[in-house]
Amino acid sequence: MADPTPPESRSGSALGIFAHPDDAEIAAGGTMANWVAAGRDVHLLVLTNGDRGSQDPALDRTELARIRARETDEAGAVLGLASICILDVHDGDLENTVELRERVVRRIREVRASTVFSLDPTAVFFQNSYYNHSDHRTAGWVALDSAFPGSGNPHFFPEHLGEGLGVQEVDDVWLGWTNEPNHTEDVTATWQTKIDALAKHASQLTEGIRFFETFLLEEAGEAGKKIGVERAEEFRRLDLAD
Repeated sequence: MADPTPPESRSGSALGIFAHPDDAEIAAGGTMANWVAAGRDVHLLVLTNGDRGSQDPALDRTELARIRARETDEAGAVLGLASICILDVHDGDLENTVELRERVVRRIREVRASTVFSLDPTAVFFQNSYYNHSDHRTAGWVALDSAFPGSGNPHFFPEHLGEGLGVQEVDDVWLGWTNEPNHTEDVTATWQTKIDALAKHASQLTEGIRFFETFLLEEAGEAGKKIGVERAEEFRRLDLAD
């Protein structure tokens, strides 16, 4: 079922919660650019440092993490993001722990996010050729558990209130890479911004260039046809304020 809520009606800060550097741009780069263009503050929280994002056994993981942090900052500048935070969890080691949720809830409260966007943790199998990375699935559950009941409930991490942070109710959650989309976002005008941001993740392009140049374009075109536009991104959108 299509989401009847017009994008223009959404306001307030938005926080992306993703597993790896470049996940947000792939899943929601055009949508982030739409929100920035509409005047929203869009923030990004990356839960791992991406230090296993290479097939080269000789590449130093510490150096790769530094490279990917720099690339993420450069991509964020292209998109016009208000802030970027990358945690020190190793790529592949992401777990939905109380300690991690504390850090995520803290960030939701710090940026006063009314929208949280991430990946659909229930999407495991994609046709017969791919199943979802465990970090992607975990990031989605962490985002959901932190948005509700975490951030809006004063009894979750009450030490934040003692530091001057208030509880923060999240109005809506957008989940990309989903098998059950209910909202299609027109990103025709911001498609090139998405691609320009992705291009900043140069360490990933050598091994993933076919994905960036063919699959993403085809997927965006197919999504766009559903609403009569050239390019679109699809989400499972949850209205928590209703």
